[in-house]
Amino acid sequence: MNNRLTEQRLFLSKFLQSPRNIGSVLPSSRFLVQRMLQPVNWQQIETLVELGAGTGVLTRELERRVRPDCQVAIFERDPELRSHLAQQFPRFRHYAKAEELNIARQSWAPNQVDCILSSLPFTNFPPDQRSRILEEIFRSLKTGGTFVTYQYSLQLKRELSQYFRLRHLYFVPLNIPCAFVYVCQK
Repeated sequence: MNNRLTEQRLFLSKFLQSPRNIGSVLPSSRFLVQRMLQPVNWQQIETLVELGAGTGVLTRELERRVRPDCQVAIFERDPELRSHLAQQFPRFRHYAKAEELNIARQSWAPNQVDCILSSLPFTNFPPDQRSRILEEIFRSLKTGGTFVTYQYSLQLKRELSQYFRLRHLYFVPLNIPCAFVYVCQK
């Protein structure tokens, strides 16, 4: 419990320093994490990327689910959070910029990735940055691959549909704030 409280304080301090990049006062709830991970076919996933890992709430749960031979890369822009993640999850690869996803991915997953999970606050980003990241996700994801993200509004729905087929849209009221989970397929 003490570790969880420490992580919540770290997350809150990062939010106060840069609310536009963090996107929320609190880390994702267990209900949101479960809803994000539920659509993933864990037995078939060989390569996986997590964008905007924060303090590792989602990372911890996906670590329990991935196969031992699954290649996992974690992207977190904030250096302190990225260092925290590297200590917590040493078997995963760690990178800073989601905008460089495709270049980073080529060194360990030359045939694109099976699944990308994102906690990035897309609607907080300028349109050009949002488009660049979505383009990187599209180029890095294999045909038939799954992209799961959440947002606090439906603003991203139209833009996502320009890149992906929206398979499901879930509302998660038991999160602060309430969230929408987009399950997309390339």
